[in-house]
Amino acid sequence: MIDVRSPGEFLKGAFSTACNIPLLNDEERAAVGLCYKRHGQEAAIDLGHKLVTGTLREERLAAWVSLAKHHPAGCLYCFRGGLRSSIVQKWLDNEGVSYPLVNGGYKAMRRFLIEALEESLSDIDLVLVSGRTGVGKTRVIDKLDRGIDLEKLAKHRGSTFGKLLEKQPSQISFENELSISILKACARSKAPIFIEDEGKLIGRINLPNELRSSMEKAPIVFVRASLSDRIQTVLQDYVLDLGEKYSHFYGASGKSQHRDRLIEDLSRIRRRLGGEKHEMLTKMIHDAFEIHWSKGCDSGHREWIGELLRTYYDPMYDYQLSQRKGRVLMKGTQSEVIAWAKDYKSCDHR
Repeated sequence: MIDVRSPGEFLKGAFSTACNIPLLNDEERAAVGLCYKRHGQEAAIDLGHKLVTGTLREERLAAWVSLAKHHPAGCLYCFRGGLRSSIVQKWLDNEGVSYPLVNGGYKAMRRFLIEALEESLSDIDLVLVSGRTGVGKTRVIDKLDRGIDLEKLAKHRGSTFGKLLEKQPSQISFENELSISILKACARSKAPIFIEDEGKLIGRINLPNELRSSMEKAPIVFVRASLSDRIQTVLQDYVLDLGEKYSHFYGASGKSQHRDRLIEDLSRIRRRLGGEKHEMLTKMIHDAFEIHWSKGCDSGHREWIGELLRTYYDPMYDYQLSQRKGRVLMKGTQSEVIAWAKDYKSCDHR
């Protein structure tokens, strides 16, 4: 989809399949808007044509034409499906490119997705994939055709240490993609949808109230794993894989930035840990990186990860589990849960 709104509008809320090629940038849009308020629509349109003319117009038009030709089954839209998209559609038509626009624009699609999310959640069966930190819940979700990875949509792993290099989407964009993901899952089959047992926040993203309400009463499957396996999973995700991404992104300084990020994340839970425990874990993380860099040994990482799991995450998980109201459907290893879930047809719990 070709989104011709301004970059600022796009950042507030968008769709992952949309490409933002604005008719007016933020400054131009503000000037046209002010002109509209003071002098009316005709004067605002005239100003817009004066602002987007000559080489600038040709550059934007070339970008629209190129994208439309590469995606002939697409469409274009502005905020309300009005003036901006109509202008772009006319300019494309003058270039011999016939391209449809969305009636009602982004606002209509956003309203549809809000209503669709509410309707879907009232009609579908949800199953929560739960388990202690490091059991591989996300790995289970990714193996299921009817699995929806909330953390992937939120671009955050959900924990204190879950921030990724990629920025999180806006709240509105997350809700858009969540609704689209549920619609796609429902189109594939009527079987239950599996999502990870999350808190109300994934990073800075709030789970919609309708989803949280459905999750509170949804049945649960538990993924089990030994402590050593859980430590290995956390080590792989938060130290080895994330470390590679930091080195790739930041170059020579990536390793130290990765270490500093983990230590900074730890400081976020200092009050819960207590000063003495926080100081001890900070030193353990620092020393673990020094040994890892100098000797290629990850044993130090295993020690601080194991300590955090045993003394912080496991007690917190046990408490949160005690607050869940949904019935337990099964417990098993990753492979056992995946095999069971693929054959599971109905929650039959409502």
